Amino acid sequence: MTVSNLPLFSMLRTRMHWHQERQKLLAENVANADTPFFEPKDLAPLEAVSSAVPAVAPLKLARTDPGHIGGGTLGGTQFAGARGQVFEKRPRGNAVNLEDEMMKVAANQMDYQAATTLYGRSLGLIKTAIGRR
Repeated sequence: MTVSNLPLFSMLRTRMHWHQERQKLLAENVANADTPFFEPKDLAPLEAVSSAVPAVAPLKLARTDPGHIGGGTLGGTQFAGARGQVFEKRPRGNAVNLEDEMMKVAANQMDYQAATTLYGRSLGLIKTAIGRR
């Protein structure tokens, strides 16, 4: 088995390719911010990577004193997005919101950098394990 066939590396490569494709779409959205009747595009979340992580069962907080506030659950809560997909259209029919697109670009860049850092460090650990450092 080669190092490139390890599940961690193939998962990270898939993630990095997804971020590259998303960056292309987001850049296209920003470039067409003034194009009449342009609808912004985005990729669907990458399900293969998120489904590979095992789900954690929700935990209940223990109430050790009657004066403590009762808690909800930890680990199993799902947070809804702050806003749904609201595309405001300008009079010329363009639905690109530059602030939202630039926030998506920044988040995408940070996620890509995290994946490349993890890929590089994992590769370094493998090299150290086989004594090639």
